[in-house]
Parts: sequence; C-alpha cells; structure tokens
Amino acid sequence: MDQRKRKRMISNRESARRSRMKKQTHLNELMAQVNQLKEQNNQIVSNINMVSQVYLNVEAENSVLRAQMAELSNRLQSLNEIINCINSANSTIDETEINCEDDFLNPWNLLHVNQPIMASADAFMY
Repeated sequence: MDQRKRKRMISNRESARRSRMKKQTHLNELMAQVNQLKEQNNQIVSNINMVSQVYLNVEAENSVLRAQMAELSNRLQSLNEIINCINSANSTIDETEINCEDDFLNPWNLLHVNQPIMASADAFMY
C-alpha cells in the first residue's frame, strides 16, 4: 500500500510541476504579447501625432493661401474696375468721369496694393 501511495504522490507532484511549468509558459507568452501590443500602441500613437502635426501644418498653409486668394481676388476686382473705367472712357478722361465704385484711384486706397503678402514661417517646409 505504501508503494502505491508513494507512486501516486510522486505522480501528483510531477503533474503539479508540469501544470506550474505550463502556467509559467502561458504567463511568459502573455507578457510577450503585452509587450508587443504596447510597442504597437506606441507606434500608432507616434503615427497619430505625426499625422496631427502634418494636418496642423496643412491647415496653417491653407489659411495663408485663403488669405492670399482673398487679397488677390480683391486686387483682380480692382484691376477689372480700372479696365472697365478705361474702356468706358471715349478719348478724353476727366476726373469727373472716373467714378469707380471703390475709388481705386484715390491715393489713400492704394496703400493695400503695396502691402506684402505674409506667410507663416513653416508654410514652405515642403
């Protein structure tokens, strides 16, 4: 009886050892998977940050381009008005005949023409 009991005890110990080893192996695999997922998460966060920065740069450049477009549209409209005024005059031009809508030929209104178009410092990084 002692022999059978001892054999069962040894078998149980061996089974418990295998179970602990299996559990430890599974734990090691899970820890490796956690590390891999953390690394992937860091890469994704890094990519999101990079894309966000590029998005902000593009938005800033877009804003500058919109401002330039508005200014150039105003200048084009003013130049078209000048052309219309010149084309509408017959052969002589009196000051009374030049009656454009926004008084473009008024010297005080020419100040905006000489203003430079400003762009942000990082608009030309590309």
